[in-house]
Amino acid sequence: MQKKKNNSLQLLGGLAPETFLADYWQKKPLLIKNAISDFAGLLTPDELAGLACEDAVQSRIVKYKKGQWYADQGPFDEDDFANLPEKPTVDNNWTLLVQSVNHHLPEGAALLQQFDFIPHARLDDLMVSYAPNGGGVGPHFDSYDVFLLQGQGKRLWRISEQTDLSLVDGAPLRILQHFDTSQEWLLEAGDMLYLPPHLAHWGIAVSDGDDDCMTYSIGFRAPKNQELATEFLGFMQDQLNQDKLVLNGIYQDADLQLQDHAAEIGKEMIAKVSANLQKIKWSNEAIAEFLGTYLSEPKADVVFEPNKKMAMRNFTEKLAKIGIALDLKSQMLFSTDNFYLNGEVTTWVGEPANILTKLADQRYIEARNIQDAPLLQQLYDWYIAGYLSFDS
Repeated sequence: MQKKKNNSLQLLGGLAPETFLADYWQKKPLLIKNAISDFAGLLTPDELAGLACEDAVQSRIVKYKKGQWYADQGPFDEDDFANLPEKPTVDNNWTLLVQSVNHHLPEGAALLQQFDFIPHARLDDLMVSYAPNGGGVGPHFDSYDVFLLQGQGKRLWRISEQTDLSLVDGAPLRILQHFDTSQEWLLEAGDMLYLPPHLAHWGIAVSDGDDDCMTYSIGFRAPKNQELATEFLGFMQDQLNQDKLVLNGIYQDADLQLQDHAAEIGKEMIAKVSANLQKIKWSNEAIAEFLGTYLSEPKADVVFEPNKKMAMRNFTEKLAKIGIALDLKSQMLFSTDNFYLNGEVTTWVGEPANILTKLADQRYIEARNIQDAPLLQQLYDWYIAGYLSFDS
Protein backbone atom coordinates (compact mmCIF):
# COMPACT_ATOMS: atom_id res chain seq x y z
CA MET A 1 0.00 0.00 0.00
CA GLN A 2 2.83 2.38 0.81
CA LYS A 3 4.51 1.74 -2.55
CA LYS A 4 1.24 2.42 -4.39
CA LYS A 5 0.76 5.67 -2.47
CA ASN A 6 4.33 6.79 -3.17
CA ASN A 7 3.84 6.17 -6.90
CA SER A 8 0.64 8.22 -6.85
CA LEU A 9 2.36 11.02 -4.93
CA GLN A 10 5.00 11.43 -7.64
CA LEU A 11 2.45 11.12 -10.43
CA LEU A 12 0.37 13.87 -8.83
CA GLY A 13 3.29 16.17 -8.13
CA GLY A 14 3.40 15.46 -4.41
CA LEU A 15 -0.35 15.65 -3.87
CA ALA A 16 -1.91 12.83 -1.90
CA PRO A 17 -4.51 11.01 -4.03
CA GLU A 18 -7.17 11.95 -1.46
CA THR A 19 -6.29 15.64 -1.89
CA PHE A 20 -6.37 15.39 -5.67
CA LEU A 21 -9.80 13.76 -5.59
CA ALA A 22 -11.17 16.31 -3.13
CA ASP A 23 -9.75 19.47 -4.73
CA TYR A 24 -9.26 18.77 -8.46
CA TRP A 25 -11.11 15.68 -9.77
CA GLN A 26 -14.00 16.93 -11.94
CA LYS A 27 -13.45 20.44 -10.56
CA LYS A 28 -10.41 22.22 -12.00
CA PRO A 29 -7.24 21.59 -14.03
CA LEU A 30 -3.91 20.63 -12.53
CA LEU A 31 -0.47 21.02 -14.10
CA ILE A 32 2.10 18.50 -12.84
CA LYS A 33 5.70 19.08 -13.85
CA ASN A 34 7.87 15.97 -14.08
CA ALA A 35 4.98 13.65 -13.21
CA ILE A 36 7.00 10.71 -14.55
CA SER A 37 10.76 11.21 -14.40
CA ASP A 38 12.74 10.47 -17.59
CA PHE A 39 9.54 9.68 -19.50
CA ALA A 40 10.22 9.82 -23.23
CA GLY A 41 7.24 7.78 -24.36
CA LEU A 42 6.40 4.14 -24.90
CA LEU A 43 6.86 3.86 -28.65
CA THR A 44 8.42 5.72 -31.57
CA PRO A 45 6.51 7.67 -34.23
CA ASP A 46 7.17 4.86 -36.72
CA GLU A 47 5.81 2.27 -34.28
CA LEU A 48 2.70 4.38 -33.72
CA ALA A 49 2.22 4.68 -37.49
CA GLY A 50 2.63 0.90 -37.72
CA LEU A 51 -0.18 0.41 -35.21
CA ALA A 52 -2.38 2.75 -37.26
CA CYS A 53 -1.92 0.43 -40.25
CA GLU A 54 -3.39 -2.59 -38.43
CA ASP A 55 -7.01 -3.59 -39.02
CA ALA A 56 -7.75 -4.18 -35.33
CA VAL A 57 -6.61 -0.70 -34.26
CA GLN A 58 -8.78 2.41 -34.24
CA SER A 59 -6.93 5.39 -35.67
CA ARG A 60 -7.53 8.76 -37.31
CA ILE A 61 -5.53 11.37 -39.18
CA VAL A 62 -6.89 14.86 -38.53
CA LYS A 63 -5.89 17.48 -41.08
CA TYR A 64 -6.16 21.25 -41.09
CA LYS A 65 -5.83 22.94 -44.45
CA LYS A 66 -6.71 26.51 -45.38
CA GLY A 67 -9.17 26.98 -42.55
CA GLN A 68 -10.93 23.63 -43.01
CA TRP A 69 -10.79 20.49 -40.85
CA TYR A 70 -10.74 16.95 -42.25
CA ALA A 71 -10.58 13.52 -40.59
CA ASP A 72 -9.61 10.23 -42.22
CA GLN A 73 -10.29 6.91 -40.51
CA GLY A 74 -7.74 4.09 -40.38
CA PRO A 75 -6.41 1.57 -41.01
CA PHE A 76 -3.84 3.42 -43.10
CA ASP A 77 -1.00 2.37 -45.38
CA GLU A 78 2.38 3.80 -46.31
CA ASP A 79 0.91 5.93 -49.10
CA ASP A 80 -1.42 7.68 -46.66
CA PHE A 81 1.56 8.86 -44.65
CA ALA A 82 3.67 9.62 -47.71
CA ASN A 83 1.00 12.03 -48.96
CA LEU A 84 1.01 14.13 -45.80
CA PRO A 85 2.80 17.53 -45.93
CA GLU A 86 6.54 17.10 -45.51
CA LYS A 87 6.86 20.61 -44.08
CA PRO A 88 3.68 21.43 -42.17
CA THR A 89 2.70 25.07 -41.81
CA VAL A 90 0.18 26.93 -39.69
CA ASP A 91 -2.39 26.56 -42.49
CA ASN A 92 -1.47 23.02 -43.52
CA ASN A 93 -0.79 20.53 -40.72
CA TRP A 94 -1.96 17.19 -39.38
CA THR A 95 -2.17 14.88 -36.35
CA LEU A 96 -2.24 11.08 -36.03
CA LEU A 97 -4.46 9.70 -33.23
CA VAL A 98 -4.39 6.05 -32.18
CA GLN A 99 -6.98 4.78 -29.69
CA SER A 100 -6.74 2.01 -27.09
CA VAL A 101 -2.97 1.62 -27.33
CA ASN A 102 -3.20 -0.23 -23.99
CA HIS A 103 -4.97 -3.07 -25.86
CA HIS A 104 -1.92 -3.63 -28.03
CA LEU A 105 1.08 -2.57 -25.95
CA PRO A 106 1.84 -4.10 -22.52
CA GLU A 107 3.68 -0.93 -21.54
CA GLY A 108 0.48 1.00 -22.24
CA ALA A 109 -1.50 -1.21 -19.87
CA ALA A 110 1.24 -0.79 -17.25
CA LEU A 111 1.06 3.00 -17.62
CA LEU A 112 -2.69 2.95 -16.96
CA GLN A 113 -2.11 0.92 -13.79
CA GLN A 114 -0.32 3.93 -12.31
CA PHE A 115 -3.69 5.71 -12.28
CA ASP A 116 -5.36 3.13 -10.06
CA PHE A 117 -6.33 5.82 -7.55
CA ILE A 118 -9.27 6.22 -9.96
CA PRO A 119 -11.62 3.17 -10.07
CA HIS A 120 -11.09 0.84 -13.02
CA ALA A 121 -14.82 1.15 -13.72
CA ARG A 122 -14.15 4.74 -14.86
CA LEU A 123 -11.15 3.96 -17.07
CA ASP A 124 -11.59 4.26 -20.82
CA ASP A 125 -8.31 3.90 -22.70
CA LEU A 126 -4.87 5.23 -23.59
CA MET A 127 -4.81 7.32 -26.75
CA VAL A 128 -1.48 8.34 -28.28
CA SER A 129 -1.14 11.24 -30.70
CA TYR A 130 1.69 12.33 -32.96
CA ALA A 131 1.97 15.75 -34.55
CA PRO A 132 4.67 17.74 -36.31
CA ASN A 133 5.22 21.38 -35.44
CA GLY A 134 1.94 23.29 -35.29
CA GLY A 135 -0.21 20.16 -35.41
CA GLY A 136 -3.25 19.57 -33.23
CA VAL A 137 -6.97 18.92 -33.35
CA GLY A 138 -8.02 22.50 -32.70
CA PRO A 139 -9.82 24.12 -29.77
CA HIS A 140 -12.38 21.70 -28.34
CA PHE A 141 -13.82 20.20 -25.16
CA ASP A 142 -14.28 16.62 -23.99
CA SER A 143 -17.10 15.06 -22.01
CA TYR A 144 -14.72 13.05 -19.84
CA ASP A 145 -11.76 13.43 -17.49
CA VAL A 146 -8.32 13.18 -19.06
CA PHE A 147 -4.67 13.21 -18.04
CA LEU A 148 -2.44 14.54 -20.84
CA LEU A 149 1.06 13.13 -20.40
CA GLN A 150 3.78 14.49 -22.65
CA GLY A 151 6.13 12.03 -24.33
CA GLN A 152 8.79 13.18 -26.77
CA GLY A 153 8.74 16.77 -27.95
CA LYS A 154 6.67 19.59 -26.51
CA ARG A 155 3.06 20.70 -26.60
CA LEU A 156 1.58 24.07 -25.76
CA TRP A 157 -1.73 23.66 -23.93
CA ARG A 158 -4.19 26.51 -23.73
CA ILE A 159 -7.33 26.34 -21.62
CA SER A 160 -10.40 28.54 -21.47
CA GLU A 161 -13.14 28.89 -18.89
CA GLN A 162 -15.57 30.17 -21.52
CA THR A 163 -19.18 29.06 -21.42
CA ASP A 164 -19.66 29.52 -25.17
CA LEU A 165 -19.30 25.96 -26.48
CA SER A 166 -20.80 26.53 -29.95
CA LEU A 167 -19.12 24.38 -32.60
CA VAL A 168 -17.87 24.90 -36.14
CA ASP A 169 -20.59 23.74 -38.53
CA GLY A 170 -19.70 20.74 -40.67
CA ALA A 171 -16.39 19.98 -38.95
CA PRO A 172 -15.65 16.25 -38.42
CA LEU A 173 -14.60 17.02 -34.84
CA ARG A 174 -16.15 19.14 -32.10
CA ILE A 175 -14.13 22.26 -32.96
CA LEU A 176 -15.10 25.39 -31.05
CA GLN A 177 -16.05 28.45 -33.07
CA HIS A 178 -14.42 30.77 -30.54
CA PHE A 179 -11.66 30.28 -28.00
CA ASP A 180 -10.58 32.74 -25.31
CA THR A 181 -7.33 31.66 -23.64
CA SER A 182 -7.28 32.08 -19.88
CA GLN A 183 -4.10 30.08 -19.15
CA GLU A 184 -1.42 28.30 -21.12
CA TRP A 185 1.46 25.94 -20.31
CA LEU A 186 4.28 24.41 -22.33
CA LEU A 187 4.59 20.71 -21.45
CA GLU A 188 7.85 18.83 -21.94
CA ALA A 189 8.61 15.12 -21.65
CA GLY A 190 7.23 13.72 -18.39
CA ASP A 191 4.97 16.71 -17.67
CA MET A 192 1.23 16.08 -17.29
CA LEU A 193 -1.95 18.13 -17.34
CA TYR A 194 -5.23 16.98 -15.80
CA LEU A 195 -8.43 18.41 -17.30
CA PRO A 196 -11.97 17.91 -15.96
CA PRO A 197 -14.92 17.42 -18.36
CA HIS A 198 -16.25 20.27 -20.52
CA LEU A 199 -13.23 22.52 -20.02
CA ALA A 200 -12.29 24.05 -23.37
CA HIS A 201 -8.67 23.35 -24.32
CA TRP A 202 -6.32 23.54 -27.29
CA GLY A 203 -3.06 21.64 -27.70
CA ILE A 204 -0.49 22.74 -30.26
CA ALA A 205 2.63 20.71 -31.06
CA VAL A 206 5.84 22.69 -30.66
CA SER A 207 9.07 21.70 -32.36
CA ASP A 208 12.27 23.71 -32.24
CA GLY A 209 14.28 21.29 -34.31
CA ASP A 210 14.11 18.49 -31.77
CA ASP A 211 11.64 15.59 -31.74
CA ASP A 212 8.12 16.04 -33.00
CA CYS A 213 5.33 15.90 -30.45
CA MET A 214 3.79 12.73 -28.96
CA THR A 215 1.15 13.00 -26.25
CA TYR A 216 -0.35 10.19 -24.15
CA SER A 217 -3.98 10.78 -23.20
CA ILE A 218 -5.34 8.74 -20.30
CA GLY A 219 -9.11 9.06 -20.61
CA PHE A 220 -11.83 8.16 -18.12
CA ARG A 221 -15.29 7.30 -19.40
CA ALA A 222 -18.31 9.22 -18.19
CA PRO A 223 -21.50 7.69 -19.65
CA LYS A 224 -24.39 10.07 -20.17
CA ASN A 225 -27.21 9.61 -17.68
CA GLN A 226 -29.57 9.03 -20.59
CA GLU A 227 -27.26 6.27 -21.88
CA LEU A 228 -27.15 4.64 -18.44
CA ALA A 229 -30.93 4.79 -18.15
CA THR A 230 -31.42 3.28 -21.61
CA GLU A 231 -28.97 0.47 -20.96
CA PHE A 232 -30.45 -0.21 -17.52
CA LEU A 233 -33.96 -0.51 -18.94
CA GLY A 234 -32.61 -3.05 -21.41
CA PHE A 235 -31.00 -4.92 -18.52
CA MET A 236 -34.30 -4.89 -16.62
CA GLN A 237 -36.10 -6.24 -19.66
CA ASP A 238 -33.71 -9.17 -19.69
CA GLN A 239 -34.46 -9.73 -16.01
CA LEU A 240 -38.19 -9.83 -16.80
CA ASN A 241 -37.64 -12.25 -19.67
CA GLN A 242 -35.69 -14.55 -17.34
CA ASP A 243 -38.46 -14.37 -14.71
CA LYS A 244 -36.04 -12.82 -12.24
CA LEU A 245 -38.67 -10.13 -11.75
CA VAL A 246 -42.05 -11.80 -11.33
CA LEU A 247 -45.25 -10.07 -12.34
CA ASN A 248 -48.00 -12.59 -11.71
CA GLY A 249 -51.26 -12.98 -13.57
CA ILE A 250 -52.78 -11.05 -16.46
CA TYR A 251 -54.51 -7.71 -16.80
CA GLN A 252 -57.90 -7.91 -15.10
CA ASP A 253 -60.92 -5.59 -15.12
CA ALA A 254 -63.80 -7.48 -13.58
CA ASP A 255 -65.04 -4.08 -12.39
CA LEU A 256 -65.16 -2.70 -15.95
CA GLN A 257 -67.68 0.13 -16.36
CA LEU A 258 -69.41 1.26 -19.51
CA GLN A 259 -67.53 4.06 -21.31
CA ASP A 260 -68.94 6.92 -23.37
CA HIS A 261 -66.21 6.41 -26.00
CA ALA A 262 -65.04 2.93 -26.97
CA ALA A 263 -61.75 4.27 -28.34
CA GLU A 264 -60.80 6.07 -25.15
CA ILE A 265 -58.09 4.67 -22.86
CA GLY A 266 -59.89 5.00 -19.59
CA LYS A 267 -58.48 6.44 -16.37
CA GLU A 268 -59.20 3.15 -14.62
CA MET A 269 -57.07 1.20 -17.10
CA ILE A 270 -54.21 3.69 -16.77
CA ALA A 271 -54.35 3.40 -12.97
CA LYS A 272 -54.35 -0.42 -13.06
CA VAL A 273 -51.37 -0.62 -15.41
CA SER A 274 -49.54 2.06 -13.43
CA ALA A 275 -50.03 0.11 -10.21
CA ASN A 276 -48.82 -3.07 -11.92
CA LEU A 277 -45.67 -1.44 -13.30
CA GLN A 278 -44.86 0.05 -9.92
CA LYS A 279 -44.45 -3.50 -8.64
CA ILE A 280 -41.19 -3.63 -10.62
CA LYS A 281 -38.47 -2.90 -8.06
CA TRP A 282 -34.72 -3.01 -8.23
CA SER A 283 -32.14 -3.33 -5.50
CA ASN A 284 -28.59 -2.08 -5.09
CA GLU A 285 -27.51 -5.63 -5.97
CA ALA A 286 -29.34 -5.35 -9.30
CA ILE A 287 -27.68 -1.98 -9.97
CA ALA A 288 -24.27 -3.51 -9.18
CA GLU A 289 -24.91 -6.40 -11.57
CA PHE A 290 -25.96 -3.98 -14.30
CA LEU A 291 -22.90 -1.78 -13.80
CA GLY A 292 -20.56 -4.77 -13.64
CA THR A 293 -21.75 -6.26 -16.91
CA TYR A 294 -22.21 -2.92 -18.70
CA LEU A 295 -18.91 -1.31 -17.68
CA SER A 296 -16.85 -4.44 -18.36
CA GLU A 297 -18.51 -5.14 -21.71
CA PRO A 298 -15.88 -4.86 -24.49
CA LYS A 299 -16.31 -2.13 -27.09
CA ALA A 300 -17.73 -3.17 -30.45
CA ASP A 301 -14.31 -3.19 -32.13
CA VAL A 302 -12.71 -5.49 -29.52
CA VAL A 303 -12.27 -9.10 -30.62
CA PHE A 304 -10.72 -11.82 -28.46
CA GLU A 305 -8.65 -14.50 -30.14
CA PRO A 306 -9.16 -17.87 -28.41
CA ASN A 307 -5.95 -19.51 -27.23
CA LYS A 308 -4.93 -22.89 -28.54
CA LYS A 309 -6.20 -25.85 -26.58
CA MET A 310 -3.90 -26.85 -23.74
CA ALA A 311 -4.18 -29.86 -21.48
CA MET A 312 -5.50 -28.90 -18.06
CA ARG A 313 -2.43 -30.42 -16.44
CA ASN A 314 -0.07 -28.33 -18.59
CA PHE A 315 -2.13 -25.22 -17.91
CA THR A 316 -1.99 -25.77 -14.14
CA GLU A 317 1.78 -26.33 -14.20
CA LYS A 318 2.41 -23.20 -16.26
CA LEU A 319 0.03 -21.21 -14.07
CA ALA A 320 1.90 -22.24 -10.93
CA LYS A 321 5.25 -21.41 -12.51
CA ILE A 322 4.66 -17.92 -13.98
CA GLY A 323 1.19 -16.81 -12.88
CA ILE A 324 -1.32 -15.33 -15.31
CA ALA A 325 -2.59 -11.90 -16.40
CA LEU A 326 -5.66 -10.37 -17.91
CA ASP A 327 -5.42 -10.06 -21.66
CA LEU A 328 -4.59 -6.47 -22.63
CA LYS A 329 -8.14 -6.02 -23.96
CA SER A 330 -9.87 -7.52 -20.91
CA GLN A 331 -11.74 -5.48 -18.30
CA MET A 332 -12.40 -7.07 -14.91
CA LEU A 333 -14.49 -5.53 -12.11
CA PHE A 334 -16.13 -6.86 -8.97
CA SER A 335 -18.82 -6.02 -6.42
CA THR A 336 -19.06 -8.03 -3.19
CA ASP A 337 -18.90 -11.70 -4.32
CA ASN A 338 -19.66 -11.09 -8.01
CA PHE A 339 -16.84 -10.81 -10.54
CA TYR A 340 -17.39 -9.32 -13.99
CA LEU A 341 -15.02 -10.13 -16.84
CA ASN A 342 -15.78 -8.75 -20.30
CA GLY A 343 -19.51 -8.55 -19.59
CA GLU A 344 -19.81 -11.99 -17.96
CA VAL A 345 -20.51 -12.56 -14.26
CA THR A 346 -19.40 -15.32 -11.89
CA THR A 347 -19.76 -15.57 -8.11
CA TRP A 348 -16.96 -16.55 -5.72
CA VAL A 349 -16.37 -16.52 -1.97
CA GLY A 350 -13.48 -17.24 0.37
CA GLU A 351 -9.92 -17.64 -0.90
CA PRO A 352 -10.94 -17.88 -4.61
CA ALA A 353 -12.62 -14.47 -4.22
CA ASN A 354 -9.40 -13.06 -2.68
CA ILE A 355 -7.38 -14.36 -5.63
CA LEU A 356 -9.78 -12.93 -8.21
CA THR A 357 -9.84 -9.60 -6.37
CA LYS A 358 -6.06 -9.38 -6.85
CA LEU A 359 -6.45 -10.29 -10.52
CA ALA A 360 -9.05 -7.54 -11.00
CA ASP A 361 -7.02 -4.91 -9.10
CA GLN A 362 -3.54 -5.71 -10.39
CA ARG A 363 -4.38 -7.42 -13.72
CA TYR A 364 -1.92 -10.19 -12.77
CA ILE A 365 -1.68 -12.89 -10.11
CA GLU A 366 0.98 -15.26 -8.92
CA ALA A 367 -0.66 -18.66 -8.71
CA ARG A 368 1.73 -21.09 -7.08
CA ASN A 369 -0.66 -22.37 -4.44
CA ILE A 370 -4.11 -22.44 -6.01
CA GLN A 371 -5.76 -25.64 -4.84
CA ASP A 372 -9.40 -24.84 -5.56
CA ALA A 373 -10.45 -27.04 -8.50
CA PRO A 374 -13.46 -24.92 -9.60
CA LEU A 375 -11.29 -21.78 -9.63
CA LEU A 376 -8.60 -23.54 -11.67
CA GLN A 377 -11.29 -24.63 -14.12
CA GLN A 378 -12.62 -21.07 -14.36
CA LEU A 379 -9.16 -19.64 -15.02
CA TYR A 380 -8.60 -22.32 -17.64
CA ASP A 381 -11.91 -21.50 -19.37
CA TRP A 382 -11.10 -17.79 -19.38
CA TYR A 383 -7.66 -18.56 -20.81
CA ILE A 384 -9.07 -20.67 -23.63
CA ALA A 385 -11.57 -17.88 -24.43
CA GLY A 386 -8.66 -15.44 -24.79
CA TYR A 387 -9.58 -13.40 -21.70
CA LEU A 388 -6.36 -14.33 -19.87
CA SER A 389 -2.81 -14.54 -21.13
CA PHE A 390 0.53 -15.91 -20.05
CA ASP A 391 2.21 -13.25 -22.23
CA SER A 392 0.59 -10.02 -20.99
